[in-house]
Parts: sequence; structure tokens; C-alpha cells
Amino acid sequence: MESVLCSERRDLGRAVCVVTGASKGYGRTLALQISCLLKPRSVLLLVSRTADQLNQLKQDIVSLHAAHTDLQLDVRCVQADLQEPDGVQKTIQETRNTLITDIEHLLIINNAASLGDVSRCAVSFTDPCEVSRYLALNVSGVLSLTAGLLQAFPPAVGLRRTVVNISSLCALKPFPSWVLYCTGKAARDMMFRVLAEEEPDVRVLSYAPGPLDTDMQLQARCFSGNVELRRSFSSMFSDGQLLSCEESGAKLMKLLLDDQYPSGAHLDYYEL
Repeated sequence: MESVLCSERRDLGRAVCVVTGASKGYGRTLALQISCLLKPRSVLLLVSRTADQLNQLKQDIVSLHAAHTDLQLDVRCVQADLQEPDGVQKTIQETRNTLITDIEHLLIINNAASLGDVSRCAVSFTDPCEVSRYLALNVSGVLSLTAGLLQAFPPAVGLRRTVVNISSLCALKPFPSWVLYCTGKAARDMMFRVLAEEEPDVRVLSYAPGPLDTDMQLQARCFSGNVELRRSFSSMFSDGQLLSCEESGAKLMKLLLDDQYPSGAHLDYYEL
């Protein structure tokens, strides 16, 4: 799939691109696919808590483009925990330090997220600290990081700014025993709808990638407290109905290249 994208004649411009949650799963795939669509002298920042996996991804991206000596893609790894304020600030500062002078596009991919405890119902979450820890990564950190990056790259002539929120059907539909995940995704969707209203020059998209064959899906099949939901996920897996990260990511790449979506929209893989 990456080789197909690397032959795509269209591109996302000379960009500073930040991908969070990049070390594995969907984030890793998006980083590989985006790397094929950036013009020479772009900067790709890979953000995650796990340094070893980030460094491996960087090597894989470099290897992917080894034959294209003119690409000059600057790939940087940022080991940061976006649940913590220091991690958010570190990511913003590392992005500021890119020092690219002729940037055409700021692209932020807010992919980092956690499933949370899906084994319990809403009435069991009596500890505010537990809920706050979940929201710190999945809502608060996302808003603060996006705001900081947009401030670091303010409006300028010739500069496109795009913010992508990796969303979910759970932002729109309640899933029993998934109160943390549904709440976080719904909050993020609204957060970015507000951003689209406030900042008309920023292109904002919430993209629901569909049911992906990832570690998070494995967690859902094994630990969902709602029996019907657990059975449904297990059936999707056994029937081969889960999507690969590559095929879902390809639709997102097309959305970004076409750039025709209404800013602030929630778009689902199956609607495209």
C-alpha cells in the first residue's frame, strides 16, 4: 500500500507533520503512508511513549524511501507521554525546533488514544482521579497539543493548516461498558467542531477509520464487559470483517489530498 502511495503524483506539500501514537497500529501505518505524500525537505515528527518502536519506524520510513535520494525527508522521533503536561510541552517544543523556513503545510494527526477499562459499567466509575487520568490523554492532552502547535505555526500567507482527529463510531453511538472511550471520542469530536468554527482558516477533520485489526480490537474482544458487544467483535474477527490499517489509512490519505470535506466534519470509512 505504501508503494502505491509513493507513486501518487499529488502531495501534501512541504510540511511539518506531527503524528501522535505513531509507534504501532494505525498510527504507524499513517506515518508510513504520509511519508510518501510529503514534498522534499518536509519534517515528519513521530510521537509516542516507546522509543524503541519509534526508532524502528524511523528506520522503516528511511528504508522505504532509500531509492528516492532527492526526497530529503527529515524524520524525527519524540518520546513523550501525552497524558502528562511535560509530554505535551516537549512535543510542542520539538515541533518549534524544526526551523523549516518555507513550510507550506502544518499537518497534525491526533491519533494517540487509549481504550480505557471497558470491563465495567458507568456506575462503577466513582473515582474522579481514575476518570481524570483517562481524559488527560484522550481529551485534555489532545486539545493542549493542538492549541500549542497552532500557536507555534500561526496563520501566514501560503501556509495551510490541517488538524485530523482519529475518531470512532463511539463518538456518535453509545457502547455499553465503554463509557470512558465513548465519552473521550465524543468530547474530541465536539472539540474539533468548535475549533473549525473558531478558526476558519484551519482545515479540521474527524475521521472514523472503521473496525481495525489492531491490539485495541483484541482488547475489545477479550475484555468488553457487555457480552453482546464482546460477541459482536469476536464475530467480526472470525468472519474477516475487520479492516486493515492500510486500507483505512488509504481512504484518509485520499481525503487529505482531495481536501474537499467540510471543515469540522465527522466522516466514517464506510461513508466514503
